[in-house]
Amino acid sequence: MKQQDFENHYSQQWDTFQSLLETTGKDTKQHQEFSAFPELYRNISHQLAIAKQRRYSAGLIHRLNQLVVLGHERFYGDLPRYQAKFLYYLFFGFPQTLRANARFVWLALALFVLPGFLFFYLCLTSDEVIYSLLPYEQVKEFEQMYEPDAKTFGRKRESDTDIYMFCYYIQHNISISFQTFAGGVALGLGSIFFLVYNGIFMGAIAGHITQVGFTETFFPFVIGHGAFELTAIALAGAAGLKLGWSLISPGNLSRLSSLKVAAQEAIVIIYGSTVMLLIAAFLEAFWSSSSTLPIAVKYGVGSVFWLLVVAYILFAGRHRYATQSI
Repeated sequence: MKQQDFENHYSQQWDTFQSLLETTGKDTKQHQEFSAFPELYRNISHQLAIAKQRRYSAGLIHRLNQLVVLGHERFYGDLPRYQAKFLYYLFFGFPQTLRANARFVWLALALFVLPGFLFFYLCLTSDEVIYSLLPYEQVKEFEQMYEPDAKTFGRKRESDTDIYMFCYYIQHNISISFQTFAGGVALGLGSIFFLVYNGIFMGAIAGHITQVGFTETFFPFVIGHGAFELTAIALAGAAGLKLGWSLISPGNLSRLSSLKVAAQEAIVIIYGSTVMLLIAAFLEAFWSSSSTLPIAVKYGVGSVFWLLVVAYILFAGRHRYATQSI
């Protein structure tokens, strides 16, 4: 679609949205068209992304960007706090943003998962590969964590320190996520590095623990919280890749302006992935580490968690404030 056709097709939406933005104060809610505000906001956000991708004029991109920024301020300022700041992002904004950035999500998953599977296989078939990656003492420490006679799995301590470990897992997981995300400002190279590095590290540990025969403790431990933790790390990488690409291919914008536009959606992804990491930390501390729960129960619940995460990303938020196709 040529730019002129694009403008002719959507200019009425932009004008309507502009008139809503110019309605001041709480009277905005009384405007006869305010019910259409959320849908218009989502549509114009989508149209901004398309205009950037197709490299339309800087003037058009600037106008749409201003509408999105002002719409964000008005929308989240008028809605009740609990709905605007949490529920909307959780049930609509986050999954919609993931699907709108599917190419970065798929690339991040590939950079994270493929090296993981490769080194899982290498360490599974050879007991020497793991020592080329990690020192002997660290390898033995991981083996001790998953010994079948351990009171708790995945850590070296008694079960009455679960609250401490919950805090530790929050700090540890979020630090990995932040590194993976923030590395995107280095033209995406930092995000690529941390995705590949963590994929190799986790895959190698999984392969070695499997090779030494501790599968009945290791996989029941990781399956529960892994659905949230591993997915969140990959999504943080996707947000970082989006930042990196905005610097590599800014279109008609300056690199700084392109980075600011990309950051609007990248931050939404980071908000959502942080919530997932909090859930993962809770499960890892209070559920996964238990040695009293039956293995079948852990596998069953863990499988349900994976299905829920996949279904949430694919289907959540599809029927409310849906964007129009072009």
